[in-house]
Amino acid sequence: MKIGFIGLGIMGRPMALNLKNAGHDLIVPDRSSLTQELRGAAKVVSTAKAVAADVEVLILMVPDTQDVETVLFGENGAAEGLKKGTLVIDMSSIGPLETKDYAKRINDHGCDYLDAPVSGGEVGAKQATLTIMVGGPDAAFARAKPLFELMGKNITHVGAEPGAGQICKVANQIIVALNIQAVSEALVFASKAGADPAKVRQAITGGFASSRVLELHGERMLNGKFDPGFKVRLHQKDLNLALSSAKTLNLSLPNTAIAQQMLASCIAHGGGELDHSALILAIEGLAAHSIRE
Repeated sequence: MKIGFIGLGIMGRPMALNLKNAGHDLIVPDRSSLTQELRGAAKVVSTAKAVAADVEVLILMVPDTQDVETVLFGENGAAEGLKKGTLVIDMSSIGPLETKDYAKRINDHGCDYLDAPVSGGEVGAKQATLTIMVGGPDAAFARAKPLFELMGKNITHVGAEPGAGQICKVANQIIVALNIQAVSEALVFASKAGADPAKVRQAITGGFASSRVLELHGERMLNGKFDPGFKVRLHQKDLNLALSSAKTLNLSLPNTAIAQQMLASCIAHGGGELDHSALILAIEGLAAHSIRE
């Protein structure tokens, strides 16, 4: 299958290469950041429009809502090049309401649209173990599922309505953020109270408080290694989506709002490009105490 892939960053790059390694033809837009590995693996064309004109399936994996709109509907955007029957899959994490609009506009071109945001970070992208949450028509999902299976393991068709996948992803990001904040507060508390935070983490990893965040990000927090698997600024963006949607729904999400502010503090102190486990830096700042000292 000829697959266009736009958005070849930390996660998009390995996702695209997994498709290529499975035997699919890959077409990508030219960017200065394009690695030699990708240049060797893919056909490189000039614009998103040129990508869309040459593929059966177009996949997007870009940072934010505005990026998706620009890629699809901006100057030389993909929508200008789409052939009738092309399947467009947005695997970015963006606003559910905007997704409904984008789906309708793509449908007007005679094409199917799926929103299929992912969870699992860089590790999941490399190992093809991503969780993929999909919204869109049943037939389009069936067509895309073999591709999803090359990129992820836990693949759920959340609903036939556009935006269902994005709603699920926002819910996922609320849980992950609050879990990161909980682990951060627990380790700072333990350390400030005089216990070895590494030993505390070891002890509770085997109990009811155990989680993937405690296991993986807890270790990052202890080591102070915050190379990004998923960046602070992107997680804050996802919580902004949660809070803006909550406002529309007249819904209160108090703990989500606090986590969003902790991530905002990280960004204000220059940590926007760090891994989201660096939220602990904001908690440490409030305590005037580092668990690594």
